[in-house]
Amino acid sequence: MKLVSIVPRFFPLIDGIGDYALAQARLLREAEGIETQFIVADPEWYGLEIIEGFDVTHLARRFTSELFRNLPRANDEPVVLHYGGYGYAKRGCPVWLVSALERWRNENGERSLMTIFHELYATGPPWTSSFWLSPLQKNLTARLARLSDQRLTSLEVNAQTLNAMSGNGDRRTHNLPVFSSIGEPQSPPPLKDRRRRLVVFGTRGRRIEVYRRSSADLNRICSTLGIEEVLDIGEPIDKRSFEALSVRSSVAGLRPSGEVSELLLDSVAGVIDYPAAVLGKSTIFAAYCSHRVIPIVASYGDASPADGLESNEQYWLTDVQTERVSLDAGQAVADRALDWYRQHNLSTHAKLLAACLLGNGATHNVRSSSGSNG
Repeated sequence: MKLVSIVPRFFPLIDGIGDYALAQARLLREAEGIETQFIVADPEWYGLEIIEGFDVTHLARRFTSELFRNLPRANDEPVVLHYGGYGYAKRGCPVWLVSALERWRNENGERSLMTIFHELYATGPPWTSSFWLSPLQKNLTARLARLSDQRLTSLEVNAQTLNAMSGNGDRRTHNLPVFSSIGEPQSPPPLKDRRRRLVVFGTRGRRIEVYRRSSADLNRICSTLGIEEVLDIGEPIDKRSFEALSVRSSVAGLRPSGEVSELLLDSVAGVIDYPAAVLGKSTIFAAYCSHRVIPIVASYGDASPADGLESNEQYWLTDVQTERVSLDAGQAVADRALDWYRQHNLSTHAKLLAACLLGNGATHNVRSSSGSNG
């Protein structure tokens, strides 16, 4: 079986959705024998026509006609759309994308579309552009929800929203938190056998925010845990970002996923700047969990339990009380995070994706949200 996967950006660029889609393609090939061809929608993307054996097509323009021309004509080649509005349009309103898929489906009702909703739509106060654009973004998301034969999202709250938007109670939205895009070690060692190292991994902007907003808390946590090094992994940032740290800082830069995995396996904790309420869609958080490090979250919004995650259970917030911080307590947190992750690991994803793509996903019983109101 072969499928076509649409992504906003792709390797060698660092992009959460693109990284996830590539890891998913590897998974489907290895576990289910399903091959993937990619369509990259960013006109400024640069890369090879074949990456890891996967054919890659690059759209020169974000036009409805351009995408429609490159979509498969065969009925037995499903399309998988990795959707996040801002990845396909500057203002998060990719009318061209949705129109192309509607035209493609209307041309032949036997064709199949699966949409993986990484984002739904933006919200914000009236003085922001997201407030005024939110109605159009919602409209596009609803159109995709109705158009898709299968829907997958990483958050339960999003699954409920998509079910309501689709107006079709017969099509459930499947809900699985994302998997680690840098692998799943079989037997990650206990924290006591690792270097006293804390990792800050992720996109450039997220890592800058960690140092800008959380250096004082990190210094306190590092002192309590006996951390000797803070290791920064990712696209290089200005060295001045580390000035407020009291612990020695090192820069790993961009590394292949295998090397990142090895570094995590020899580290005690990993920090991410991310809203706690939506950790289920973070591949970085998933990587921390799968590598049995202590996930530490710099979150300044709602930290209520969501998607089976709760502060001081599967992760610490950066403002965690000092009396809760110890290597033994951190080991318990890391163990619970790993247990949570294993409920939706690569194997679980492979089975659900294959079931959806082969046409029997409607009866699959892995974390799906049903009913018009979720």
